[in-house]
Amino acid sequence: MARVFVTRQLPGAALDRLRAEHETDVWPDRVPPTYDQLLTHTAGAEGLISLLTDAIDVRLIAGAPRLRAISNYAVGTDNIDLAAAAGRGIPVGNTPDVLTDATADLAFALLLAAARKLPEAARAVRDGDWLTWEPAAHLGQSVHGATLGIVGLGRIGRAVAQRARGFEMEVLATATGTAPGLPLDALLERSDFVSLHCPLTVATHHLIDASALRRMRPTAILVNTARGPIVDQAALQRALEDGTIAGAALDVTDPEPMAPDHPLLAAPNLLVTPHIGSATTVARERMAELAVENLLAGLAGRPMPHQANAPGAPAAAEAARHTNATR
Repeated sequence: MARVFVTRQLPGAALDRLRAEHETDVWPDRVPPTYDQLLTHTAGAEGLISLLTDAIDVRLIAGAPRLRAISNYAVGTDNIDLAAAAGRGIPVGNTPDVLTDATADLAFALLLAAARKLPEAARAVRDGDWLTWEPAAHLGQSVHGATLGIVGLGRIGRAVAQRARGFEMEVLATATGTAPGLPLDALLERSDFVSLHCPLTVATHHLIDASALRRMRPTAILVNTARGPIVDQAALQRALEDGTIAGAALDVTDPEPMAPDHPLLAAPNLLVTPHIGSATTVARERMAELAVENLLAGLAGRPMPHQANAPGAPAAAEAARHTNATR
């Protein structure tokens, strides 16, 4: 029986399977453990189930000499130093595929909500500003037949493209390692809506900066359900305030959570949700099942069903980090 630390309570019954086989310590609070608390709880652990909010870096891995399996409750692994884990021979699991449709649904919901100004319209009802049917009130943008630019045509990007075709949208995409596509600048210039689905890497950090935003149409809307740091939020705030773009809808921010008084939240035509891309009962419970299956396999010395790194090969692990699909 191994000692396992789980950094948050997970939905469903998957953790019961883990408790049946191993001594399991589950962090009880709604907010994640601090880094120092994480260090303390993992110091003697042999297994770890982490979330994107947990920094599993080289210091933490070095400070957990008994650690032999890590399972991330997410598709992405940008919170984990995969090279450090691989160097120790520690497999790192993730939870791909199960949240693709849930996240794609939310991306398209954000696109529709921003296009049709749903938050503003709903607020008008609650504020008593619904006086009558007004021909020029709450005018939004048409989605049907518009052009959607997808940055990162991985699993989620392809699922969003499939939904867009139901609205008879023209779908553009940036190139991937296996499929041709447009250069980013051309995609930004031609799109009515831009949806981000690329992984967070050194190359994509602040990919959408002031220059990129200026290439977008003044009627365009930006949607981000990938990772917050892909967007330069200071530049986005200025772009919304000066009308460089028409609006933005974000499910991810930098940092997370975003403080209620963060200056970006005062920008016009902005919709922000609290990282709920995978927040359906089915998706989150299946994520928990995969996370537990990965950890049980790793602790038993078996290959993980979904492994994000290559133990013993730091270079391969670092490459995996930069090609890992987002969420």
